[in-house]
This record gives sequence, structure tokens and C-alpha cells, in this order.
Amino acid sequence: MVEESLAGRMLIATPDMGDPRFEQAVIFVCQHDEEGAMGVIVNKPLAELTLSELLEQLDIEERRGVADRPVMFGGPVQTERGVVVHSLDYRLEETLRVTPEIGVTTTREALVDLAGADAARAGPKRAMMALGYAGWGPEQLETEISQNAWQICEADEALLFDLDRTRVWRGAFAKLGVSAAMLSDVWSSTAKGDRTVH
Repeated sequence: MVEESLAGRMLIATPDMGDPRFEQAVIFVCQHDEEGAMGVIVNKPLAELTLSELLEQLDIEERRGVADRPVMFGGPVQTERGVVVHSLDYRLEETLRVTPEIGVTTTREALVDLAGADAARAGPKRAMMALGYAGWGPEQLETEISQNAWQICEADEALLFDLDRTRVWRGAFAKLGVSAAMLSDVWSSTAKGDRTVH
């Protein structure tokens, strides 16, 4: 049984994370209940794909100047599926409201509006695009947290939309009062097989 939903918060991968796909990952949790959890990695840009290129592949006209925006590796589940994490000044019927400020939409229509292809509809002021998502079965995420694979911090728009993606992991730990120097010490200890630092 889920004692407290983590939806709207962020998971930060620790040095005890055993899955290389999630090394130094920061995940925005979109859903979390008795049936499991779903979230989107927000700090792993796909090197081979920009948003402009994705829009071109989907034959969506681009008018809002989004060419340089990266597309994130959102997670290993349904990697062909687009997920838009965005500010709630924009909302469709299909939009999942995660917090009072942030929602998630997975429709093609959201991409059209993000690109500004439909002049009659405004897209979100702030948004991040990902392909794929991370998923957990019942109690799986709770088990991983108990094994120290994840730390938890409050989500904020700077971590989601503003920071250089290479700084998000350290920025998330900074919200917990953990400095870059402390992280370096922990990673060094872990690399040497000393897992006493938690």
C-alpha cells in the first residue's frame, strides 16, 4: 500500500543505483499509486535527436523557434512514445495535472501546439519533450527507495525547464543540502566498493 504518493516530486539516482540506464538520472514522477508508478527522466538528452528533427520526422510544421531544444530519453518503456511535460497555462482534455503548476500530455496535438503549427492555439510557455518513460509495478519503486537507489526532492520549474541538463542531477541534490564535493566523495567511495556512505 502506498502511504504517500510521490507524484509531482523528483527521484534522484544515488551511487547505489545498479541500472546504468538510470545512472545520475533525475525523474519527475507523474503517477504513483497502489498499481505502481510512472515518471519521466528529465536530464538525459538524446544525442542523436533534436526537437526540430523530431517534428520534421512527424511532418509537423515548426513556427515557434524550438529547433535547438533537446529531446530527453524519458525512460526505457515505450521509447517511441512522446511525452510533453509542461506548464499548466496549456491544457488539453488528455492532460494529466500532476501539480498545480505542471502537467503531462502525450498526444500528437500537444507537439503540434508546442511547435506553434496551429496558429489558432497557443502552446505551453514552458515545456520539455521526452521519448519513453520509466515505469514501476506495485511496490517496486518503494523497494528501490528502501534499497537507497533513489533520493527524493521536491520538483521545481528550474530543475524541469531552466537549468542546463548537465547540472540537473547536482541541482536536485543541492535541494537536499548535498554539495558537489560531498557527491564526489560518495561516488569515489562507491567506485572503490565502499557502500557505507548513504
